[in-house]
Amino acid sequence: MFTIQKEKTNYQAELLRNRLTKRYKHLRKWAKRVGVDAYRLYDRDIPEIPLLIDLYGDAVSGALYERPYEKDQQEEAVWLSIMKHVIAETLELSIDQIFIKERKRLRNRAEGPAQYQKIDSKTVIRQVHEGGLTFQVNLSDYLDTGLFLDHRLSRAYIRNESKGRRVLNLFCYTGSFSVYAASGGASQVDSVDLSNTYLDWAHINFKLNGFASDHIAPEDYVKGPQQRGKNLLIRADVLRFLQEAVKRKLHWDLIVLDPPTFSNSKKMADILDIRRDYKELIDLCLTVLNPQGLLLFSTNARSFHFDSEYFVSTYQRIVIKDITRTTVDEDFRDKKVRLCYTLEK
Repeated sequence: MFTIQKEKTNYQAELLRNRLTKRYKHLRKWAKRVGVDAYRLYDRDIPEIPLLIDLYGDAVSGALYERPYEKDQQEEAVWLSIMKHVIAETLELSIDQIFIKERKRLRNRAEGPAQYQKIDSKTVIRQVHEGGLTFQVNLSDYLDTGLFLDHRLSRAYIRNESKGRRVLNLFCYTGSFSVYAASGGASQVDSVDLSNTYLDWAHINFKLNGFASDHIAPEDYVKGPQQRGKNLLIRADVLRFLQEAVKRKLHWDLIVLDPPTFSNSKKMADILDIRRDYKELIDLCLTVLNPQGLLLFSTNARSFHFDSEYFVSTYQRIVIKDITRTTVDEDFRDKKVRLCYTLEK
């Protein structure tokens, strides 16, 4: 049995080596041409090798997806060690530059959004580049690094639409959409998130790109005049922030709504389930969106159905576009990607 398992693992290692060699040869040429040094190399391309592998400059951050069947933990650890050595050798990196975390299935909603929970304290930090901008990523401490690579072209889209506009970035995470908006000449960028950790991270990303940003309490923001500074970081429950913005008759020209699929954070007043709540969130966004304004909505939720007829029947002259395919970059071709829509008044 041991011999059979060893032969199987060695066979899979060779499959991974061949696949990575092919992908890396193709993508590194593309990445150099477009000025990108963080991109996806592999995402469960081979079913029996359930790995995600992203290259961030001189290091890899990725994940081992939980298998749909029981597997001995020690056996899995040996298997993963072999695969990590294949990754290091193929990409000509040292083994200590390979960070693979275990990504488990969400068995119940009480488990919450694991991608935002800290799983280590090594704090392996890199600065990566795309679109002429610089972003800080943490390769070791969270399931996600702080930069969603699949939104690269979505961010570029927002930059192209931002000139002279007031921008609101909801569930802003580490502020990459916000930085793109600022670089596109937005008149102001307001970034809302519940996490101080991620708002501080967004502040760093603004600074790395030469933009000033300031923290402001939500109660101070909604009470005072809207023009308080160019880039404001607001720690708030997004739903409550939008409800208060409606009451205060605040408005923006461009809104980014890229929420988590599910969140039961203790900091939130209510549990968020985007399949159930997306209409309410979009309704609120459209209420605070100026005429000729633009809303970008995106979701990673599985089996998600966007009810465009509801919004067309509710709002006069609204224009809805599915821009999912046009915002999929080279390293995500033929992958299962997030959905992306624009709603324009």
